[in-house]
Amino acid sequence: MILEELKQYKSPKDRLARMVADKQYFPIVRGLYETNPNTPPYLLAASIYGPSYISFDYALSYYGLIPEKALAVTSATFEKKKAKRHITPFGVFMYRDVPSAAFPLAVNTHQEGDYYYRIASKEKALCDKLFTLSPVPNQRMLKVLLLEDLRIEEEALAELDTGLIEKLSTKYKSTNVRRLTSLLKRR
Repeated sequence: MILEELKQYKSPKDRLARMVADKQYFPIVRGLYETNPNTPPYLLAASIYGPSYISFDYALSYYGLIPEKALAVTSATFEKKKAKRHITPFGVFMYRDVPSAAFPLAVNTHQEGDYYYRIASKEKALCDKLFTLSPVPNQRMLKVLLLEDLRIEEEALAELDTGLIEKLSTKYKSTNVRRLTSLLKRR
């Protein structure tokens, strides 16, 4: 779009390069620019690689389910076949697949100023995370994974929407997600 706006110049690419040097535009990834250098990274994630929505560790941290602050913006994609990682002046962005059937479910769209971003619900973010981890052999080990490895508080687990997780579990075909459903139903 920028090059289209600059088409009246003899060399639009050279003009764009000067605009970058003059700090009118800030490069994110090849062919993608931002006008505000202070834009929070999560607002850019879907523009860098998509379709995608914010999930995994970043969303779990956003909702306060895990105590650590996520250093990278982690996003879910589908049918991309391999994980992607982009290191930019705005931050680190990581993308990985979830099942196509699960991808569109339980994702919320938010607006912040002129930007829109999509983020998984806390239940969906946890299902996405568990989908990426090696299967645990039983519910006891899942509880260890949730409470000790991920450091999710028991009260936070109790507040999750079990019905939503049960609905989502049919789309993942993941032992961990099925075990999470069983664990939460037993409470």
